[in-house]
Amino acid sequence: MSKDDTPRTELQARRERLVLDHFADETRQDFDAVLGTFPHPHYELVPSGEVHDGIAQVRQYYIDTRRAFPDQRHEIIQLRHADDSVIVEFWLLGTHKGPLKGLPPTGNSFRCRMNAFFIFEGDRLVCERVYFDTLTMLRQLLAGVPAEQVGALVGGLLGQPAAARAAAETATA
Repeated sequence: MSKDDTPRTELQARRERLVLDHFADETRQDFDAVLGTFPHPHYELVPSGEVHDGIAQVRQYYIDTRRAFPDQRHEIIQLRHADDSVIVEFWLLGTHKGPLKGLPPTGNSFRCRMNAFFIFEGDRLVCERVYFDTLTMLRQLLAGVPAEQVGALVGGLLGQPAAARAAAETATA
């Protein structure tokens, strides 16, 4: 991880420690500990427009993504402070070994550069907002998939029920 030598305020140091613990707990898949970093868990995935609000929804998000990518992990590139947030640039990595929104496992690995804004009110984490390029990830996950199957698979990922059914039927055929 690359960090500058800018002195941290006490508040920034507390926020940074919480964010680093959050990342470490996610990698260890200690979801109770991750959920404990929020008074009210709230995730926003900007590329897909998904919002996971509350303990049950965020826990389900963790379960679903780790079913798809059991070895999901992070490599932090840079951590920055803003007035109300800690901004983390990182690589997200994993291997697609389980279903992901209608996309059957491809066995492919991915490495995608991302930014997460950890939004705070004082020293309380109130939101994790994640930005990434979906195409970067999809290109890696769909490598080697026959061209005639790609449309149905991508449609399933986009929440189109008919495309998701077609993807499931194609995968079992």
